[in-house]
Amino acid sequence: MLAYKITSRLCPCSLAHSHCAPVQVSLFSSNLVRRNNFRGLSSRKILPSLLSRFKVPAFVRKLETVAVDSISCSIPTRGSKAVGFWLAGCSGMVFGAVALGGVTRLTESGLSMVSWKLTGEKLPLTEVEWKSEFEKYQEYPEFKLKNQNISLAEFKWIWYMEYGHRMWGRLLGAVFLIPATYFWSRGYFNSSLKRRTIIFTSLIGAQGLLGWYMVKSGLEDRFHEPSDVPRVSQYRLAAHLTMAFTLYSLFLWSTLDQLLPSMSFKEISPSLRKLRAVTHSTKGLVFLTAISGAFVAGLDAGLVYNSFPKMADRWIPQDLFAFSPILRNFTENPTTTQFVHRILGISTLSVASGMWLLSRRCHLPHRAALAANAVAAVAWFQVALGITTLLLYVPVPVAALHQSNSLILLSCAIWLSHELKNVKRIIK
Repeated sequence: MLAYKITSRLCPCSLAHSHCAPVQVSLFSSNLVRRNNFRGLSSRKILPSLLSRFKVPAFVRKLETVAVDSISCSIPTRGSKAVGFWLAGCSGMVFGAVALGGVTRLTESGLSMVSWKLTGEKLPLTEVEWKSEFEKYQEYPEFKLKNQNISLAEFKWIWYMEYGHRMWGRLLGAVFLIPATYFWSRGYFNSSLKRRTIIFTSLIGAQGLLGWYMVKSGLEDRFHEPSDVPRVSQYRLAAHLTMAFTLYSLFLWSTLDQLLPSMSFKEISPSLRKLRAVTHSTKGLVFLTAISGAFVAGLDAGLVYNSFPKMADRWIPQDLFAFSPILRNFTENPTTTQFVHRILGISTLSVASGMWLLSRRCHLPHRAALAANAVAAVAWFQVALGITTLLLYVPVPVAALHQSNSLILLSCAIWLSHELKNVKRIIK
């Protein structure tokens, strides 16, 4: 009789849904620990000991692996909802920073501020202060080689764009650090969240420093060839975007851990494990394609070969490997970077579509099925945006949406992989 009581606590509705009430299992087990001298045993040993002592039937023992995993992994920490919403807010702040950074790059506003201070630059308020700031800008390559005819009013506009991006980053730091200090001091973090908080803090700090290191590359006196255009290093731009995407991915995954814990599966079939592998491949391709887009943006490669699917009536352009050595073309040749970005985009769409078809053959929970549909739909929309951006010669609104949508696509892929993370646990 006790065996049936244990399983009913695992799931009041049926034995199939082992994810429904892990907290009730923990509370129920704690009472039995006190009554049956199981003190000192870990959560992974309590349930097997109970099953052994009370001679639980074999069919119940098959639930042991899933039940023990639920006890050890799914117990919510103190204030998990508050922590989850805070992490979700930090994810949104990083998303906003990426979107603002994309618009700043597309409007060529990033080199308007020629100095950097940790605590923030002073906002010019008077005409004299604005003229002083404008005079500083006039000492650097972008004004000398490209913007000699820019007016003070036009300068104010690009300065505000860069200022907004920087202040958003500082606001992100405050939104993260102040609640993190409170939650840590009140004991809301378990050991895993404490480690992640340290990683988040390091990444946010490094991201700010890397942003200024990137801007400095566009202020240096290194543009001497007639065809040179003052702009930031595409390598540093790609590193800056990579760190932003990494930070966002970690924040989002941690948010899902707190607010939408992944569910256990009644049956783990080979097709389900294959779906999980393909989902990870899709996620990796989305990430890699986005980073290749940073090289496209850094080299203004979207302004060459504005045709699709061919490039100037050729499937493979003649200047694909114009630079020597050959590897240099992949990061410095606008033609090659655009070609690689096209190939990666098409590959991502193909894998995402295959993942969706495979998901239709699996019996997925509602949330996982919804995530799979979202990945496929957003992937098709992203490719359509990319082609539109190319054919229209990179209009700022469409190009900015294309960049932001890449992060939405990555979010959907992360969501799906999080829903499937328990697939690796095979019931023995």
